[in-house]
Amino acid sequence: MKVLVTGGAGFIGSHLAHYHLNQGDTVLAIDDLSTGNLRNVAALQHYSRFEFQKACVVDWARLDKAVARADRVYHMAAVVGMFRVLKQPVEVTRVNVVGTERVLHAAARARRKPQVVIPSSSSVYGTGCRTELREDVELAMTPGAPLLNYALSKLSNEVQGRAYFDKYRVPVVMARLFNTVGRRQCGLYGFVVPRFVQQALAGTPISVFGDGNQTRSFCDVRDTVAMLDALAATPAAYGKVVNVGNAQEIRICDLAKLVIQRAQSSSVMAFIPYEQAYGQHFEHIPQRRPVLDRLRELTGYRHRWTLEQTLDDLILAYRTPARRRGHTIRQAHAEAR
Repeated sequence: MKVLVTGGAGFIGSHLAHYHLNQGDTVLAIDDLSTGNLRNVAALQHYSRFEFQKACVVDWARLDKAVARADRVYHMAAVVGMFRVLKQPVEVTRVNVVGTERVLHAAARARRKPQVVIPSSSSVYGTGCRTELREDVELAMTPGAPLLNYALSKLSNEVQGRAYFDKYRVPVVMARLFNTVGRRQCGLYGFVVPRFVQQALAGTPISVFGDGNQTRSFCDVRDTVAMLDALAATPAAYGKVVNVGNAQEIRICDLAKLVIQRAQSSSVMAFIPYEQAYGQHFEHIPQRRPVLDRLRELTGYRHRWTLEQTLDDLILAYRTPARRRGHTIRQAHAEAR
């Protein structure tokens, strides 16, 4: 199978590339490297079936041809991460909406339409506290909220995907991702787990925003890519929005304690007001736990990785001395199997 991954040097995109190369597929990855990193795909250069192009999905001239040649497209290119979304509101709309339109338009024009996976986000559920985050619940977004542009861009992606399925029968599935975590995720843009792990290993205070009672559900990236693969291969999923994540819920303060325990760290928690971390008008999200009934009905998928296993893997990765990281990267393709 020929696979195209936009955002292929990013966190999830690079894991998708690893996954499909290990399945014997041919992979073309494109990335403008605004947040992606060539280190993420360094190990892939050993594969003759891998090609990387530095390009932006918004204006890459070869996009139509690349989509037409692919059997499957994972459109992972997007502006993501709390800090980056808050600082680059124009880029959120430009990249997330325009890039998705270009990919879907190219798929619709292709003589043999490729399977397309469009990642959405749990952000579309808004900031209200719900225990049942099902794909068909009424969405409640707050006008003027700082992250509204990101949530609306992802909701627009779902609408775009459904429209291209209805009109052109593009075999597209929209995956609402919930807090994917794992190796190669960067804490720089606001991702909590790598930030906690790095702070714990350094012995510095664990910066918990708010009171720490907000809950999240974390899914290992290795499970995430397997679920995306399963959905793309399931015709009954085409045209549908599907939650993708892990339903195991944990308070952020308990996550910090778990990281400290697994890392055998002397760190303590430092509670930081949301206003100090994100700005005066930030509206926090008290709960994020997906209902995965639709995913299981469509694919039958069962998770392989626990949060403890993911944390142990991250701790091991961050403990690797800097001088050995190049060697570790070269071995990454073996570890991903």
